[in-house]
Amino acid sequence: MSEYNSQFQTRDGLRVLIPNWIASPQIGAFCTTRAGGVSKAPFDSLNLGRYVNDEAAAVSENRARVRALLPAEPVWLRQVHGTRVWDADLVPAEEVIEADAAVTSKANTVLTVMAADCLPVLISSPDGRVIGAAHAGWRGLLDGVLENTVDAMQAKTGLSDGDQYLAWLGPAIGPSAFEVGEEVHAAFHEHAQKHAVPSPAEAFAAIDGKPGKYWANLYLLARQRLQSKGLTHVYGGEFCTVRDQTNFFSHRRDGLSGRFAAFIWRR
Repeated sequence: MSEYNSQFQTRDGLRVLIPNWIASPQIGAFCTTRAGGVSKAPFDSLNLGRYVNDEAAAVSENRARVRALLPAEPVWLRQVHGTRVWDADLVPAEEVIEADAAVTSKANTVLTVMAADCLPVLISSPDGRVIGAAHAGWRGLLDGVLENTVDAMQAKTGLSDGDQYLAWLGPAIGPSAFEVGEEVHAAFHEHAQKHAVPSPAEAFAAIDGKPGKYWANLYLLARQRLQSKGLTHVYGGEFCTVRDQTNFFSHRRDGLSGRFAAFIWRR
């Protein structure tokens, strides 16, 4: 699927990643990199995360630079590695929205998720009338954050045929860098057995010399979950945040790290 590989572009001095998918022309989307901001090391330079010990003024300036590329202020979520999906068409009752995904059917409502190894996923209905964004670390992925996001979108469109939806997998920790233990390996297999879905065996590779340790393929696990909802048009998934130090933040690589973000909106 190389024809659908994402493309780097420079927009107003910011290096961003553009999903190259067959989505409706009324959909805007991009993912930031770590280039183009003002934060100092180890958050250099376009850190968008407020709770990583970076200077507040630097984060505000970084967000302002990204905001200039967007039609409205993004819907920032407080991500907790859960499965809650926020309906961004509602007036928020809470000051801080604690959720790991959001959906909308309104024009110029900008959904966003932040990451620094976890998987950002952008989803569009076939006509671009409803969009979603999800933050999928292994815990949220295991517990169903992607399935919940698709369900919330389908509730808005009334279109249950998942084959017509499109999804883009943003930059995440790659399959040769994500080491997990037996508890993660077992949890995904138990889920597959309980819900009678295909085995995730191909997404785990035993690590030589490390009994009970595996390389986990977060991209493949996400594809399997999306496919379980009928989605076959799934693009992206060609990066590794750990290996690509130039473009992406990585918590696993650096420990103290900034955050990049993926954005999607209807025009």
